[in-house]
Amino acid sequence: MATLKERALAYHIQDGVPGKVSVVPTKPCKTADDLGLAYTPGVAQPVLAIEENPEDAYKYTAKGNLVAVISNGTAILGLGDRGPLASKPVMEGKGVLFKRFADIDVFDIEVDEKDPKKLIEIVKKISPTFGGVNLEDIKGPECFEIEQELIKQCDIPIFHDDQHGTAIIATAGLMNACEIINKNLADIKVVVNGAGAAGISCARMFVAAGVKKENLIMCDSRGVIYKGRTNGMTSQKEEFAVETEARDLAGAMEGADVFMGLSVADCVSAEMLKSMAKDPIVFAMSNPNPEIDYHLAIETRSDLIMATGRSDYPNQINNVLGFPFIFRGALDVRASEITESMKMAAAKALAKLAKEPIVKEVEEAYGRSFSFGRDYIVPKPFDPRVIEYEAVAVAKAACEEGVAKHPIKDWEAYRVSLVERMKKYWN
Repeated sequence: MATLKERALAYHIQDGVPGKVSVVPTKPCKTADDLGLAYTPGVAQPVLAIEENPEDAYKYTAKGNLVAVISNGTAILGLGDRGPLASKPVMEGKGVLFKRFADIDVFDIEVDEKDPKKLIEIVKKISPTFGGVNLEDIKGPECFEIEQELIKQCDIPIFHDDQHGTAIIATAGLMNACEIINKNLADIKVVVNGAGAAGISCARMFVAAGVKKENLIMCDSRGVIYKGRTNGMTSQKEEFAVETEARDLAGAMEGADVFMGLSVADCVSAEMLKSMAKDPIVFAMSNPNPEIDYHLAIETRSDLIMATGRSDYPNQINNVLGFPFIFRGALDVRASEITESMKMAAAKALAKLAKEPIVKEVEEAYGRSFSFGRDYIVPKPFDPRVIEYEAVAVAKAACEEGVAKHPIKDWEAYRVSLVERMKKYWN
């Protein structure tokens, strides 16, 4: 049998076509008249219309359904800084997922620039082309500054998926896991291992969902982030510095209800897992090998609820459950940004969907059925209902918060339109 490397490389040159994406015209260009409308002289008319009213760009161009997936390749999928060109297969992959799961078009843009201020300027300058920008695989702590400055300077949604994608799906999973074991978010002790973009965002969202900040201990490669620590600190880490006697991961995990790993493989031992509270919740996101081996974990604790980033184990925390549908809702109401309430609405929508009976499309995609419980706390990406749950929730939150330039009035009609829009991908 071919190795994963052989299969993956063959997939990317399948049928003699390099890569995973292409550009396909949406209007006919078969006659001289078509050509005259698509380009000169006909194209002058929408040019003049847009000059007079910039909002007409959403009417006469693809802007409203076009997202830029932008990276400088400094933090590629856990592979580190491999450069912008090496990030292109990942960015093309994001484009495939945007299109397949939310019918959103993508231009992937790999930028050879590490200076945050210069990268901000580049993205800002090209932003008029797009309805939204998905930042990807940009290392921390620069990624925080880059996203926040672009949100301030641009009037379209800017979303750094490495920060928020995992946080949104993990928050949905945490809410459901706590419900299953009858624990309250306000009472649980949480350990977050990893203080990069995803770790900081997960911690922030857990707190927004109801976890008390004083009950959350964050660790990085140097150990516990405690009040008074001076080495290796950033403003983001300082936000989660707490009063604690614990100084290493093992100490932090004693009595913890939740472990959220966004760090490195095999950093959690069986002994650490045994030291956790009753019914521990372990989200081990390191890929491809989690912070503790799945089989070791379930053999060590029979009362465990465990999630990973892998598709071959239960409870995959998969970012594809987030970004396509969040952008779909944001684009459809022409949101000026993706707010914290929109992110939380996405998490709550996913948590709600996981409790619904499984549909046949999921059974066919995975060759089995699922039901809400310890091995099923978040929906599967191939559940066709994700878009109607999540995109609607995000769009509603945008309208309620006042960031929607074109608010929706008939929500049932919008829900039905999403279902109809996606039928071509499911049939």
